[in-house]
Amino acid sequence: MLYLIAHNIRSLYNVGSMFRNADAFGVDHLYLTGYTGTPPRVEIAKVSLGAEQLVPWSHARNVEEVIVRLKAEGVSILAFESDASFTSLSEHVFDPKQSYAVLVGNEPDGLSAPLMALATDRAYIPMYGQKSSLNVAVASGVALYAIRTRC
Repeated sequence: MLYLIAHNIRSLYNVGSMFRNADAFGVDHLYLTGYTGTPPRVEIAKVSLGAEQLVPWSHARNVEEVIVRLKAEGVSILAFESDASFTSLSEHVFDPKQSYAVLVGNEPDGLSAPLMALATDRAYIPMYGQKSSLNVAVASGVALYAIRTRC
């Protein structure tokens, strides 16, 4: 099983992109948490191209409860941040028998230290350009692709 947890995502266009990513990579459930916007919204539908009607999703204000429940079900929570002290996604070892949830946060603030502590593991996406930055929706797509192709 593969899940995506999108926490406190400000842009509804990013939410729409995450729905498309979730559909493209066969995500079993998309959790929209915190103040992340939810369908039906024109901005989400414009980018998702209908994926919001195909991908199972739910909204929860409390992301910690979602994480604790998934971990109790045996799901490994993989938190993504732009911190090179974490494991590089390119070097991360995935177990094909394991279920994973990709956890991403909003662009300006990322994930809080308490949320990072709740995660089973932490990873970053290595970058080679000068900006060293990816849009959160793009980063979630890269992460989902990596897990799908290695599990």
